[in-house]
Amino acid sequence: MLDLSSEEITQGSLTRALVVLATPLLVQNLVQVVQQVVDLFFLGRLSSAAVAAVGLSLPVLALCFALVITLPFVGTQILVSQRVGGEDVSGARRAAATGLGVAVALGVVGGLVLWVGARPLVDLLTRVQPGGANVTALATVYLSVLAVGLPAAAASDAIEAAFVGWGDSRAPLYVSVATVATNLVLDPVLIFGLGPAPALGVEGAALATVAGYVAGFLLAAGLALAGRDGWVYTRATARFEADDLRELFDVGAPIAGQGAVRQVVRVLIVTVAFAAGGTAGLAAYSIGGRVASVAFVPALGLQQAAQSVVGQNLGAAKPDRAERATYLGVGLAAGGLAVIGAVQWLFPVPVATLFAPAFTDRALSLSVSYLEILAYGYPAIGVAYLFEAGFNGARRTRTSLVATLAQFWVVRLPLAAGAGVVLGAGVVAVFWAVTISNLVVAVGLWFYYRREVGDGMLQRASERAST
Repeated sequence: MLDLSSEEITQGSLTRALVVLATPLLVQNLVQVVQQVVDLFFLGRLSSAAVAAVGLSLPVLALCFALVITLPFVGTQILVSQRVGGEDVSGARRAAATGLGVAVALGVVGGLVLWVGARPLVDLLTRVQPGGANVTALATVYLSVLAVGLPAAAASDAIEAAFVGWGDSRAPLYVSVATVATNLVLDPVLIFGLGPAPALGVEGAALATVAGYVAGFLLAAGLALAGRDGWVYTRATARFEADDLRELFDVGAPIAGQGAVRQVVRVLIVTVAFAAGGTAGLAAYSIGGRVASVAFVPALGLQQAAQSVVGQNLGAAKPDRAERATYLGVGLAAGGLAVIGAVQWLFPVPVATLFAPAFTDRALSLSVSYLEILAYGYPAIGVAYLFEAGFNGARRTRTSLVATLAQFWVVRLPLAAGAGVVLGAGVVAVFWAVTISNLVVAVGLWFYYRREVGDGMLQRASERAST
């Protein structure tokens, strides 16, 4: 049922190709969301300081992942998909090997930087999000241990990207399940000291996460070496070529920058929300962000699937199918998120209390307002993600970077700070700034995609992919 060949992607039903490829990715993204809360679930039974330490570490980890993991992941996926579509199997395998090598190198360098800079980074964050001496010390330990596992996480994701580019989204799902299962089993053992294991607290949570990264990498490497659906790493293709390396950075670096831009602004918006709404406003903003991260999972899975479908069809010299795949993905993502947004808008109180049952009246009221306001922009997020996929699949990843710069730095942050703080409109203005920026980027990407396609963007991308 979930089998999908390259011929089906380039010749069969586009709807089936998108849905079949996206379904395991959707589940994988949900599994990754679970991984983000596993440590918090167990540490919440240890102490509030432990929870605060992990929460304080998340912006640093998100920024680190954007810079270290996103570049080889996106570059590998797009290059592999285009070469598979063009029936250049050896070139696709070579691109996969190049992506893996870059991921390991970036993982080692990033891990060293994170290990050395853990304390300075935490000290910087505590100026934005107050923590206390104990929280600062625990966050430093958590980041220092996770730094050791960064190379394994980066390598695992690069191998998963090769599978997705090939058209196999089940292998990444298996890897994610192995990663989270390992973390889930080891967390209580290492945090609370079950059996012969010592009680390590926050350090134990970090060690369990690293063990999950290693387990995921070992499974990913085993699947790649054993071969799946004709895909296999070989010694003959495990070599670097300057052109492959240049193309990978050319495609992946803008998306890494895009992720970094998002994380930096999100940290700054935290201070704006606090200045505009105090503790209750910040709590409401945090709950809205957590709910949205779950709501956007289908669009993220569909975006990853669309990038492979667009890339393979461009590699197969079928730009018209690549365009149809993009618009089909836009419709599916917008429709799906419209349904999710409608449910959130109709039932904001149950959603808010599910995530924060102990909220005060004001915090709950603001959370409900934010969830309602966010819901208006959900379809726009689906539109933006899938038009970005259309550009990314054509190697126009810089467009996604520019769109995100405009969305976060030109619209969201100035509007939130200006209206919410300077003009005194309060934290509700911050909430509206988020939704308005989502609507603006969706409309902008739609018009720009239409213009660029009309100007021959996909034809040029197809010619470039086949050379």
